[in-house]
Amino acid sequence: MTPDRWIVLVGGFALIGLIVWFFWLKRSRGVQASETSGGYQEAMILVKGGYTPDTIIVQAGKPVRLNFRREETASCSDKVVFADFQKSADLPTGETVAVELLPKQPGEYGFACPMGMFRGRLIVE
Repeated sequence: MTPDRWIVLVGGFALIGLIVWFFWLKRSRGVQASETSGGYQEAMILVKGGYTPDTIIVQAGKPVRLNFRREETASCSDKVVFADFQKSADLPTGETVAVELLPKQPGEYGFACPMGMFRGRLIVE
């Protein structure tokens, strides 16, 4: 094999490794939900090419209100599903939709669009 082929081969594997890390292995630290006067732990999540922030940290045993604001028209992002809580919500474009949960046990719970392309995590401490 010639040196230029080795360079292309190594560069290709490096690119594959970067893609795998970015889409499947990268973990963000997360955003702590803020406490409201009504006793809710609340966070605002922007839906535009994904969920921003995609990791929310809350305390167990306290009610949680996640406010989703969808700023795009992609059909995949028109709904959010919390499979562990058996909850889902439609997300109309340009509107803020509140999803209320009561996580009782510490752990990590996922939420996603129906196709699983947009994913997020709710970390309960």
